[in-house]
Amino acid sequence: MSAVILSDQFFEMAAAQSAKPFLYEKTGGVWQGRTYGEVANDVLRAAAMLRMLGVNKGDRVVIGSENCMNWAIADLAIMTLGALVVPSYSTNTVADHLHVINDSGAVLAITSAGELAEKMAAASDRSKACKTLVCFDDPALKTKPKSITVKSWKKEMAQIDPSQFGDIRVKLDPDDVSCLIYTSGTGGQPKGVMLTHRSISANVEGVRQMLERADLVKGQRFLSLLPLSHSYEHTGGLHLPVRMGAEIWYCESVDQVSSNLQEAQPTLMIAVPRLYEVLYDRIERGLKAKGGLSETLFRKAVALGLKKLDGKRLSLTEKLMDRALERLVRAKVRQRLGGRLCYFCSGGAPLNPDIGRFFLAIGVGILQGYGQTEASPVISLNPPDDIRISTVGVPVPGVDLIFDDDGQILVRGDMVMQGYWGAPDATADAIQDGWLHTGDIGEMDADGYVKITGRKKEIIVNSGGDNIAPARVEALLSIHPDIEQAMLTGDKRPWLAAVIVPSAEMRGLPKAEQQKHLKAACDDINANLSPLEKIRRFIIADEPFSIENGEMTPTLKVRRHVVIKRYAKTLDALYKS
Repeated sequence: MSAVILSDQFFEMAAAQSAKPFLYEKTGGVWQGRTYGEVANDVLRAAAMLRMLGVNKGDRVVIGSENCMNWAIADLAIMTLGALVVPSYSTNTVADHLHVINDSGAVLAITSAGELAEKMAAASDRSKACKTLVCFDDPALKTKPKSITVKSWKKEMAQIDPSQFGDIRVKLDPDDVSCLIYTSGTGGQPKGVMLTHRSISANVEGVRQMLERADLVKGQRFLSLLPLSHSYEHTGGLHLPVRMGAEIWYCESVDQVSSNLQEAQPTLMIAVPRLYEVLYDRIERGLKAKGGLSETLFRKAVALGLKKLDGKRLSLTEKLMDRALERLVRAKVRQRLGGRLCYFCSGGAPLNPDIGRFFLAIGVGILQGYGQTEASPVISLNPPDDIRISTVGVPVPGVDLIFDDDGQILVRGDMVMQGYWGAPDATADAIQDGWLHTGDIGEMDADGYVKITGRKKEIIVNSGGDNIAPARVEALLSIHPDIEQAMLTGDKRPWLAAVIVPSAEMRGLPKAEQQKHLKAACDDINANLSPLEKIRRFIIADEPFSIENGEMTPTLKVRRHVVIKRYAKTLDALYKS
């Protein structure tokens, strides 16, 4: 494929395989699909419709919706016009949507229905430049907007005559901005990251080459779960499948992942570590509930799998047992994941190596990668033919990676953003002499595999001046069966403390019992930590960290500043006592 422009890439693929299935979603309990050719016609129709509503080259258009076929069609249609896609998380508040709309200067917003449409309408109505709201579904709103026009996607699309498609495709330059992805951020106001057609295309091609090493390009099927408003899914769950000529099936919701895996039977799926933690926890609880022979066989399958991962030789008896367990245990696990899954792709946050090793041991492939929105977003990925799960893999083709004197990862290449929208000072801080300063601390082994050891901005500097990376200790805490989530604190303090969310079972016990169990858990973990890393004391969170209470980003990263602010008095008392 020669095209660098994202919309051109799509139209080239659609012309080459017009009758091939492309997008699927569940409607009325039944999976409905459309081919590449059908979607191409929909994209042209949507582009003509948006042009009639006043969208022109260079304009910004917000999309705030759950993942669906129309989201992808709208994305490609906006790019076809040479306008900029501006995704906004479906979990955003009215204030969040308003910030994205006003900061980008969007002239039109697209949404779905229900509460999300109400929030988007309220934000658009209060915005400076947005004049039109288009709803994928019935736009019946409880509160009628005063300053914007509300349109129905279906009705507007139905009025478009295909003869209007003529010159709808705008000629673009590879360095034209294709989208503004607002970083969800663990602190401060989100900034609009300007990603170009060249940057995303370069990133897509680098990842495609990595997958090609294990023949994972042709005939692939993706299950899309992460929000398309995040660069991870926008690139890896939309434009990468297009480049590969793959199918995309849209997951109904997080709660329906298990059933959708079995129904869609994907070969690849992108997700954040939290999904694997949840799956791991379900498996562990199911095993304990079953007990007996089932648990014994499963534990043995894990033990032998780990032994093979570590490169240790199996005895003849173990080899025979391993073959039997492949049929009795591992094959059944894979069947529960649809039966065709080649790999989960993990990114967006650090994956606990123990969880990664667990899944690999039971025959479920996981490719851990690393990146950030400013890099379109993939920087490194574990090669499918040589996985080292304790690392984030090797730099993908087209990425130059070095370290500064502090161990900060710096990257350079076509995949680097053009800059932050309307923020030249922040851009100058982030990109210096062509190198993107990631803010992540890491190291590289002799084989070129990268390890992330901490976050420069999230490094805890205690009162003694020692630097402590909290991610490793938090990962150890969160994998403990009595702990659901954990966050360390201790900046400018003499020692580390933790805010701990007990497991669901623990939360059913009296506080004194919770304290006792969690104290024992911390003692167990502290036994393997350096003196600086030890958790001296902890408090129990009032509720789990979540998107709803503002303590997690839409990609399930803990907003440290929000948690610390909420528990400031309790934490202060902890240190004073």
